[in-house]
Amino acid sequence: MRLRPGSIRHSRWRGGRWAAAAGAVVVILLGLVAVTAAPHDPATPRERTHATTTAQFRPAAAERRGTLRTSCRYVAHIGDSTSVDLTAAGGDITKPGEQLPARYANVGVKHLLLDASGGRSIVEEMPGQVNGYDVALNWWNQGYRGCWVFALGTNDTANVSAGSNVGMMARIQEMMSVAHGEPVMWVNTVTQLDAGAWSEANEQAWDNTLVSALATYPNMRIFNWASVAKPSWFLPDGIHYNPVGCAARARAIADALARAFPRYGHSHGQIVR
Repeated sequence: MRLRPGSIRHSRWRGGRWAAAAGAVVVILLGLVAVTAAPHDPATPRERTHATTTAQFRPAAAERRGTLRTSCRYVAHIGDSTSVDLTAAGGDITKPGEQLPARYANVGVKHLLLDASGGRSIVEEMPGQVNGYDVALNWWNQGYRGCWVFALGTNDTANVSAGSNVGMMARIQEMMSVAHGEPVMWVNTVTQLDAGAWSEANEQAWDNTLVSALATYPNMRIFNWASVAKPSWFLPDGIHYNPVGCAARARAIADALARAFPRYGHSHGQIVR
């Protein structure tokens, strides 16, 4: 049985102590998007208008003729605010065809579950939030079977740095356990910060742990976003992306999925870009 999701809550903020900002949850099925509103954070957030919208996404004709196609017809994407930014709810990409759902459709994804929430990590939860592991477990228990994209880790490594007793590898193992051997693509992490919990040094430690996990999980791929992201794409907070960066990130994630799990042939290694 395949999970047939309905709409889920959405909300968003920028900046702050516990997360790569913004709170939001977006669920998409068969090209339909439904979003609504919710959470917070102590430090001076940059608020954004929340919106509820329903839209259809179809590949543009030129994209349909493209060569990048994935074998993943069903995809469950779980992320933090840097994924919220790629949706209609996030508001950073104004053209629907450049938003993440449309980009996934362009490479052959037919059914998409997308849950993005600001401040999200795999273990910790902000008030009113569901952590990444529980989102995945709930979908699995409801019958979802297919490919997974985990765009998590930015906040996890910050929480580990701040003193969490759950280490990086344990967090990765927790998420991989939910997939039960089905295809998984992780989007690795990067910031422009020299110090603090979200420092680039901490994000690199997370990325290195992802690479170490590859030996255990033959079903796992890593999209090396850190090698693609340009400094000019970041907002002044050094964590989030401006509209150009968001558009580039949305397309890059979808294209990476097609390289990680191509419709024809095999991926060229477990790390793709």
